Amino acid sequence: MEPTLDTIKELREATGAGVMDCKRALQEANGDIEKAKDILKEKGMKIAAKKSDRAANEGMVHSYIHSGGRVGALVELNCETDFVARTDDFKALAHGIAMQVAAMSPQYVDEGDIPENLKDKADPREVTLMQQAFIKDPSLSVQDMVNEAIGKMGENIKVRRFIRFALGE
Repeated sequence: MEPTLDTIKELREATGAGVMDCKRALQEANGDIEKAKDILKEKGMKIAAKKSDRAANEGMVHSYIHSGGRVGALVELNCETDFVARTDDFKALAHGIAMQVAAMSPQYVDEGDIPENLKDKADPREVTLMQQAFIKDPSLSVQDMVNEAIGKMGENIKVRRFIRFALGE
């Protein structure tokens, strides 16, 4: 089944994937937009796995201050090139991650950062940023959001570090 321009446009707007990727995913899914989204998500995870060894030395430090000024976060988000770091999609990802840090107060970036003496006591889905459910879409983890961005932007993306500030803590 050949997808229509309207369905390709709808999938592209929903996922941010390229036109040809959307067309191929819709062809594979026989025009089913939800199946096509899953196909694109799986493709993004494969791309992320391939790019994970690449150096990510560019990027940005993004700040988020919650309304009222009582809680804030700084996040260092890295990518491969400064070109990608200046895109609106990258900035939106950094903003979403900084909001996540402010709201959920993770202690570590990833499971590998948890000290050995705390590994059996700490639930990674609570204490590690990358395993937490994303506050804007709880069906996805922060890692899923980063993987989607990797697939969309075509570069390795890493959360290098973060810090959360709250009055009185």
